[in-house]
Amino acid sequence: MALAFDNLTDLFAHGFDTVIDVRSPAEFAEDHLPGAINLPVLNDAERAEVGTIYKQQSPFLARKLGAALVFRNAAHHVETALRGYDGGWRPLVYCWRGGQRSGSFTWMLREIGWRAEVIDGGYRGYRRLVNAALYDVPLAHRLIALDGYTGTAKTELLQRLRGRGVQVLDLEGLATHRGSLLGRMARPQPSQKAFETALARALHGLDPSRPVVIEAESSKIGERILPPSLWAALRHAPRLTLSVPLAARSAYLVRAYDDILSDGARMMELLGLLRAFRGNAVVDGWFDLIRAGDKRGLTRALMEQHYDPAYDKSRRRGSALVLAELEVETLDDAGLDHAAAEIAVLVEAQPGASPI
Repeated sequence: MALAFDNLTDLFAHGFDTVIDVRSPAEFAEDHLPGAINLPVLNDAERAEVGTIYKQQSPFLARKLGAALVFRNAAHHVETALRGYDGGWRPLVYCWRGGQRSGSFTWMLREIGWRAEVIDGGYRGYRRLVNAALYDVPLAHRLIALDGYTGTAKTELLQRLRGRGVQVLDLEGLATHRGSLLGRMARPQPSQKAFETALARALHGLDPSRPVVIEAESSKIGERILPPSLWAALRHAPRLTLSVPLAARSAYLVRAYDDILSDGARMMELLGLLRAFRGNAVVDGWFDLIRAGDKRGLTRALMEQHYDPAYDKSRRRGSALVLAELEVETLDDAGLDHAAAEIAVLVEAQPGASPI
């Protein structure tokens, strides 16, 4: 009988040695259970072929071909990827809905002598649990939003707070994007489903009785959308607002965004999208700074003419409580450490916060 999990807490604490996703590589790449390995019993082409035969010829012929392919591929995994596991190994297996692919593979593993189990409902059942946690019920965690203009090193401060024992949720790290027009990173963003898996896993690891510091973001980070329960909690989260001199912010952005600032052609391509919002004269001025290689001047102009006005506009629409405004003079190591220490004290002073 397949194992049924009623909530993410029980699923994440499954206790098995290995989680095996037997879906096709494309299915696995879109999203999978945290920590799962991919041992497909049908590759992408085989899965498409079986599906076509099922629809266009007959279910019997599709199952017949599927069985041959599944057991052939499963035998290959036993001979290769699973070769080193001893008799005490306990794998947990799933496919799309806990059906024939995972059932067949698990049957073979059990026949060998391994104590294999199948997840009831498969990946589809897991997604229902993720959706329930991120879409259907209010977030259990108490958020404190770190707010401030672009270039106030909010993401770096989150990491320094984590080092001080403060609970943090790094949305930009999970979304693999720095959260602005120029925020693309070297690695591509995860799919929306994979982003939600990362969020669910990260939230599961946080204590709901203690505050969680999170960067104040819009509802979208790059192409990834914040799920409703998280977005609702973030919109109403009390703020710790950072105030940093423009010169210090500009110097920080030159360091933090050197990769994109060094790619003049890409910068022009992206900033050209803002002509309709900021006008040709402003954008042409940015292009002149790019051609001159003036990274400091460019970052200052972008903040003064685009990012700061956009932030001021969004802030006027908000009504969240401001817990404190922190004056941060520099964003070098000493300045960031001092700011992190101040923030940690403020977070620790919140009702219900545990000593750090």
